[in-house]
Amino acid sequence: MQAETTRPSLRQALLAPRSIALVGASDDVTKTSARPLQYLRRAGYEGTIYPINPRRPTVLGDQAWPSLADLPEVPDHAFILTPTEGAVEAAAECARLGVPVATILASGFAEGGEDGQKLVTQLQKICAETGLRILGPSSLGAINLHHKTIITANAAFAEPDLPRGGVFVASHSGSLLGGLISRGKARNIGFAGLVSVGNEIDLSLGEICSATLDDPAVTGYMLFLESIRHAQDLRSFALAAAERGKPVVAYKLGRSAAAAELALSHTGALAGEDDVAAAFLADCGIARVFSFETLLEALPLLQRLPARPVAARSKRVGVVTTTGGGAAMVVDELSMRGIDVVKPSDETFARLGAAGVKANHERITDLTLAGTRYDVMKAALDTMLSAPEFDVVVAVVGSSARFQPELAVKPVIDSASSAKPLVTFLVPDAPQALGLLAEAGVPNFRTPESCADAVSAALLRRPATAQAKPLHDITAKPTQQLDEIAAYALMKKVGVPHAPAVAVDIDAPSIALPFAYPVAVKLLSAEIAHKTEVGGVVLNVGNEAKLKAAMAKIAASVKMHRPDAAVSKVLVQQMTSGLGEMLLGYRVDPEAGPLVLLAAGGIYTEIYRDRSIRLAPVDLDTARGMIADLSISRVFHGFRNKPHGDMEALAQAIVAMSQLALDKDAVVVDAEINPLIINRVGDGVVAVDALVALA
Repeated sequence: MQAETTRPSLRQALLAPRSIALVGASDDVTKTSARPLQYLRRAGYEGTIYPINPRRPTVLGDQAWPSLADLPEVPDHAFILTPTEGAVEAAAECARLGVPVATILASGFAEGGEDGQKLVTQLQKICAETGLRILGPSSLGAINLHHKTIITANAAFAEPDLPRGGVFVASHSGSLLGGLISRGKARNIGFAGLVSVGNEIDLSLGEICSATLDDPAVTGYMLFLESIRHAQDLRSFALAAAERGKPVVAYKLGRSAAAAELALSHTGALAGEDDVAAAFLADCGIARVFSFETLLEALPLLQRLPARPVAARSKRVGVVTTTGGGAAMVVDELSMRGIDVVKPSDETFARLGAAGVKANHERITDLTLAGTRYDVMKAALDTMLSAPEFDVVVAVVGSSARFQPELAVKPVIDSASSAKPLVTFLVPDAPQALGLLAEAGVPNFRTPESCADAVSAALLRRPATAQAKPLHDITAKPTQQLDEIAAYALMKKVGVPHAPAVAVDIDAPSIALPFAYPVAVKLLSAEIAHKTEVGGVVLNVGNEAKLKAAMAKIAASVKMHRPDAAVSKVLVQQMTSGLGEMLLGYRVDPEAGPLVLLAAGGIYTEIYRDRSIRLAPVDLDTARGMIADLSISRVFHGFRNKPHGDMEALAQAIVAMSQLALDKDAVVVDAEINPLIINRVGDGVVAVDALVALA
């Protein structure tokens, strides 16, 4: 074998290889391992294919080779089709010969228990020592339609005339590629490439997508995610895609999974796996959608509507229709997602009338059956699309769309070049009209749910934000809990104020406090996080005698509930009240990294589950956006003539807490202030309880 003189790039070896070895290719057309050769030949692949099968001289009419070592050249890409037990050996052979990329079809690795994990370790060692890149295992392959490279065992790619276009798909599920390609074909959606990333033991989804960023054939990305893996690779890709104006849409499974609660704080319960994923995707500027249909249909709208900063973001939608019932379905779905369907202004209604459009003064501009005419719909669209009160206009077309698209669909197509985004929901099944809309570049939807899902995702999409790299290992586990006094000291260091507090010996003969009664008395312990659960808190203590009684009561209660715990001190803190309470939390997620969380505080935390999450650290504008996310925040904006809360001080506290991600001295993995008292404007915020766990 003669080695290649120039090593191909990752993108070329993965998606545009000059030669491909099919290790374990079968001559039996009914077997999965026979598919890749058939698909490559059928697609017209112009490179060299080397079927590897030591038991046959030919495979499906092509010359077969006994082994990789017998090939006349080093292939750019090897698709390993052998069972699990032979895949590691085949990967080692690829590495020894200098094959740049190997895709492994077999399963039984990361999902194969202890034995499977040993195989993963072997593969990762091979990659680390040789430079071989592995796609998978459990990968159904990589497809580049423009290059006619169909390196896959997915049965759906027997489909003839696969649609080519600008969409690149990366999926944790290999079988979903078939669903996307077949459904995309029915929608006139063209694909540039599709990759099944499998277990991501080496090549990650983010790294693969990054390799395609400068491919002019790729105009946008669809991601099908089972979880957030290799988060920093995904984040780097998303930031680079945003810089190039290539939108990314994601559908993620696991919304109903139980939260992964941490033992220390509420923050773990409030920031469960899917909540963290949502925050991560949003901070990456990735539009998350909640149906498979929307994943297929959302990119044209995202290409028309750039991500907008929170401060400049409004969510105003205008609806024009020839069918009131069809439009009402869209309005309902938009409203449930917090999107405002806006009634046209008096000026817009006047302009509609001047253009010959009769419409009632309602939120929905209903043209009725009388509006099923080109001139009426076109005039209505021209007026709505030029009205300043709308961010997006939705045209809902009724039955005429199926057999007479020239009446109400053609004016939508002729308005496709408008500066303001225009989307369409067709009530009937109208494939011809949908095809015309897609060809014209008009975002179009088959269901009201998908239409609203896409509009919501586009309007709520934030710009991707760069994140300072944490200074410590994000996989670190909590090993040391601080007592409340030590936790306050750490909070003070980063800039979060706390109510005056002192530590007092449980058997002190006399007690002189530096502040006035009444006070709160709390167990001071690094062993017990939740003091109330062991009777470790007494509030509104009015004098020294009652303070001593409270200390004795706490000591007795803790001894009863936790006889193993040492009780030597209590924390005495001045009673503090304000306009309300918030929870401010911080934790390090093992994939997404440091997070900061704001939620309703005190007794309302678990009742409302009203929370906002961002990747940490955050700036002041981001912190203000977190406050605006919460329904509970309205209480502090003069609700029912009550005083306004100091929201700017709260924003500063959020920023301060998020700086724990950059702490050089202490590796904080979990921290929480609950409650954080919100005072009147000018009086700031103050912590009256704090929990901290260090690595």
